[in-house]
Amino acid sequence: MTNLPQDALEKAPETITGDPVADDFQTLHEIVAAAHRALDRNMWDYVAGATETETTMRRNRLALDRIAFRPRVLNDVSRIDSGAEFLGKSVRLPIALAPVGGLESLGHEGGLTVARAAGQAGVPFFLSSVNQLGLERVAAAATGFKVFQLYVRGGDDFVDDHVRRAIDAGYDAFCITVDSAIYSRRERDIANRFAKPWRGATPGMQYQAGLTWDQVRRMRKRCTVPMMLKGIATAEDAELCCREGIDVVYVSNHGGRQLDHGLGSLDVLPEVVQAVAGRAKIMVDGGVSRGTDVVKAIALGADAVGIGRLYCYGLAAAGIAGIVRVIELLELEVRECLGLLGLASFAGLDASYVRKAEPVTDPRVHSAFPLLSLPKQHY
Repeated sequence: MTNLPQDALEKAPETITGDPVADDFQTLHEIVAAAHRALDRNMWDYVAGATETETTMRRNRLALDRIAFRPRVLNDVSRIDSGAEFLGKSVRLPIALAPVGGLESLGHEGGLTVARAAGQAGVPFFLSSVNQLGLERVAAAATGFKVFQLYVRGGDDFVDDHVRRAIDAGYDAFCITVDSAIYSRRERDIANRFAKPWRGATPGMQYQAGLTWDQVRRMRKRCTVPMMLKGIATAEDAELCCREGIDVVYVSNHGGRQLDHGLGSLDVLPEVVQAVAGRAKIMVDGGVSRGTDVVKAIALGADAVGIGRLYCYGLAAAGIAGIVRVIELLELEVRECLGLLGLASFAGLDASYVRKAEPVTDPRVHSAFPLLSLPKQHY
């Protein structure tokens, strides 16, 4: 008879690893629950919430839930490679840690921890310009592919300075967020009377409101690394991206945190893929919570998938180890999904492996985690 403690005996033997983080977090919903315990109400609602009625956020999840798989069988999937390429570099999964402002308020040194975790996990990360630690300091902590993301808070000199500093610090790509001309009314934060501490240090939002394609064209000429536009939601703007030489068209609605009553990102993706027609790489985010979500996005034409809330939960739950564990669990889910689709890698995955279907769950920010038990108002 084994001498393992009783609580260990209650777990399946293959899940006992000796790694306390891996043993505590054997599913993604356990990480979400731990983050809920770690964060106060203000920060939980900041991460989990969206704008006004939160319709766009729900549509992000609904768009993912409306996609079903068409698996093939009797293919050799004894060895599965879930790796990918991101702007010419090999990565562990076709995902990236999307830019999130105010990471320091989630604890564990914010952006520094995310940079270190991304390097350890083997995936790219984006640093938002809304961070308190400085782009150079975070770059020095990074060991993998890193992207600097800018909110425009000043004129041409401000933009030129950030482009130069990001390139000098070794960022592999430069990203401009373009869906935030007006800061939205995020009613969870308003109802909590929560004034975000990092907002006070970033005046000049009128410059973001005044951003135009002419200024994007000017930036593109000065940027010597791949350039991305994040917040593309139509085929028309995807076409303009390609005309301006943008390297990565990033389909996003800010996680439902900007325009209310928008389309879900995965509903937008096909028209963007058609418009781009191979002239640029395509990223997408919005509601991505499981490995199956990643596979669906790649099947529909994305080259990489951004995750935001999910890695924030890992950060809040256990710092570097929590983020790395999120990536490990996503990798397990991705590999399982590929294998059961009859694929040994992402090569060969295309739209023939998916089709539209009726959803079976009510879409919410955490509806991908049916075992998650939280008070209704915290969903």
